[in-house]
Amino acid sequence: MEASAKDNRDLTVVVFGVSGIAGRSVAAYLAERAAETGASWAVAGRDAAKVERVLGEIGVGAPETIVADAGDPDSLAAMASRTRVVLDLVGPYTLYGTPVIEACVAAGSHYADLTGEMPFVRRTIDAFHERAAAAKLKIMQVSGFEALPPDLAVLLAAKAARERWGEDLAEVDLEVATQQPEGRIGLSDMISGGTLQSTAEAIGGEGAGGLTDPAALIVDPELAAAVRSRSPIPLAPRFNARGDVLAPMTPAAFINPAVIHRTMALLAADRGAEARPFRYREAVTLPGGGASLPLRYAAAALLGATQAGFAALSRTRPPVRRRAADALRRIFPPSGFGPTGGRMEDWTWQVAVDARTVGGHYVRVDVDADGHPGYLTTSRMFGEAGLMLAEDGATPELYGCLTPAAALGAGNLDRFEHAGLRFAVSS
Repeated sequence: MEASAKDNRDLTVVVFGVSGIAGRSVAAYLAERAAETGASWAVAGRDAAKVERVLGEIGVGAPETIVADAGDPDSLAAMASRTRVVLDLVGPYTLYGTPVIEACVAAGSHYADLTGEMPFVRRTIDAFHERAAAAKLKIMQVSGFEALPPDLAVLLAAKAARERWGEDLAEVDLEVATQQPEGRIGLSDMISGGTLQSTAEAIGGEGAGGLTDPAALIVDPELAAAVRSRSPIPLAPRFNARGDVLAPMTPAAFINPAVIHRTMALLAADRGAEARPFRYREAVTLPGGGASLPLRYAAAALLGATQAGFAALSRTRPPVRRRAADALRRIFPPSGFGPTGGRMEDWTWQVAVDARTVGGHYVRVDVDADGHPGYLTTSRMFGEAGLMLAEDGATPELYGCLTPAAALGAGNLDRFEHAGLRFAVSS
């Protein structure tokens, strides 16, 4: 029988996988927050000595190191049975995620990960949603920069629209702006090796045709068709009202839309209401004008063309995709590739959501954040989300395979200020 995650466990949160940049940063954040909150936590990995050495390099000492291996179901079961929440950072999740989720559902533990591998997320929904919901467990995926801040920001806009005017959203435009540290910006400052390797696995894996589908996570066929019709994913560069160039979301324009549309479907079902798809567009802002405008527009066009190429590749025959995935694995940098130290601390970034309701009213949500979005802020907010999942009453009573907004709700978003993430709603 599947247990409840609300029974007594000796650990609040276990961080599974700390050898990468994100895992180390999550551990560092929990070490700091545990001292403030009294939460009990541990790290886990297949080589305890390596785990402790890696954490020692950044001056973090975990209270306990658990030996667990994604290829050893017994070790995963033992890990999951001791904690309320498992934060899984062992990717690519297409290869290693399912056994960890299976262990958590069987042991009655909540689960969260940072995957952006949408076919894997859809397989998880199909395999585990009903079981997790029946056991009152939350499986929260895609919980990093993709897609926790955008998902929660759109949730706040939808909540404000219902509370102020009793209306649903009709259109949502989301823009991300970043401010990088001074000096030369290299590839390692922009995207992680783990993200790139996960992209290769998603392209070569089962269900790759759904990789670029805005309705990839919608189970109801009629609603999925309505989402695709109402909200296709644009890749071409464009301009905002200020004249800034808008580029497709990086590292992929296909992650946040699928998550946000599933959030709205889940929350409508929870209210007993009919889901009404809205048009959703997002972009990265490349601000400024003058002589550099053609260069910035060309950069946006290159990003769009690259993502269009991946989209086309995801729809080719399986043998072609597998060969391409093998080539990408060799070309892409390995997991662990990324910035360190001040290269992560010295970033700031913002998310701006401008939404229009079906009745023509407008609402705006702003998110302001400190730290590298894909590394440092992601790690800190992921750690905070784990603490929230573990705490009775901190999140809504909604269970199953959930998006970040559906799992966490809007009631305690001030908690993310500890992670350097601040939300504000205005009209």
